[in-house]
Amino acid sequence: MLRIAFYSGSFDPMTNGHLDVMTRAAALCDKLVVGVGAHPSKSALFTVEERLALIRDAATQALAREGCVLETVAFGGLAIEAARAAGARIIVRGLRDSTDFNYEMQMAGMNGAMAPELRTVFLPASAPVRPITATLVRQIAQMGGEVAPFAPENVAKALMAKYGRA
Repeated sequence: MLRIAFYSGSFDPMTNGHLDVMTRAAALCDKLVVGVGAHPSKSALFTVEERLALIRDAATQALAREGCVLETVAFGGLAIEAARAAGARIIVRGLRDSTDFNYEMQMAGMNGAMAPELRTVFLPASAPVRPITATLVRQIAQMGGEVAPFAPENVAKALMAKYGRA
C-alpha cells in the first residue's frame, strides 16, 4: 500500500526550513503531496502557480534521493479536505519551537476531530533552519539582503527577480 503524506502551507516563499521538513517527511512516505494554500483574501508575493513551480524545482530531486515522489497541488479550503483528495493518511507539520508546537497541537486536535482517519506527524526542524521563516526571508529580500543562506537557489533567484535585482 502506498504511504501518502500531505504537507500544507503558503510557501510564500519556500524556504530551506520547508525543504528540511519535506526531506524528513520523505523518509516516512512513498509520496509527499505538498499543498499550497490559495486564499484570495491574502495577498502573496508569488502566485500559486509560481509557488508550485518553485517547490517542484527545489524539492523533486531531494525527495527522489529519499525514494519519495513529490506531487504539488493548490487548494482553497480545509487542509484535511485537500489531504483526503490526495489520498493521504498522514498530515506532516514542521516544528521550529514551542510556539509552533502549541499552535500545531491545537490544529492537530481540530483536524483529528474532523478527520480521525488522518494522523498528524510533527517533524522538528534541523537546528540550522530553525530560525528561518518565510516572512523574514521576504523582508530580507525586500530590503536588499542576501537570502541564499535561507532559501533554495531557485527561490533566492526568484526573490531577487521580484525585487528587481536579477
